[in-house]
Amino acid sequence: AVATTAAWFDVRERRIPNALTVSALGIALLARALEGFPDLGAGLIGAGICLLLALPLFLAGGLGGGDVKLLTAFGAFLGPGRLLVGFVVMALVGGAMALIQMVRKRVVQRTLWNLYVLFKTLGKGTFTGWKKEGSEAWLTVDTPGAVTVPYGVAISAGALYAWFL
Repeated sequence: AVATTAAWFDVRERRIPNALTVSALGIALLARALEGFPDLGAGLIGAGICLLLALPLFLAGGLGGGDVKLLTAFGAFLGPGRLLVGFVVMALVGGAMALIQMVRKRVVQRTLWNLYVLFKTLGKGTFTGWKKEGSEAWLTVDTPGAVTVPYGVAISAGALYAWFL
């Protein structure tokens, strides 16, 4: 229910409500707590891994806040054991969506250049230092006219695949 609702909101409104993501995190941890401490620990570790991986992408402007919270909630549901499979599916689905958008909007070369500069400069200074207007690459998910995809769809697909695997 969380995955389909989050994907629907992200496609329709380009945002994922806090009420959905925060309550999903709470439900996942509560359900794990009812099963016992080892299960709660696994949920906390899964959520922590997702938060640690998603936060730098958010700070760099490549991932929205709702995506970070949704991923963290799914980490609590899945636990660390199922995350790798979920991440692979998320990357494949998200990458396919991004490629389709780049081709559809005819911005393949510009987007690839922006990604090159982003990865080349990510480790220098702060995560937000590369986003300054006038620098080689300054587009983020918040930039008007930027090519974006509703990554909540990819996150949901990966989480569902890992959950039912």
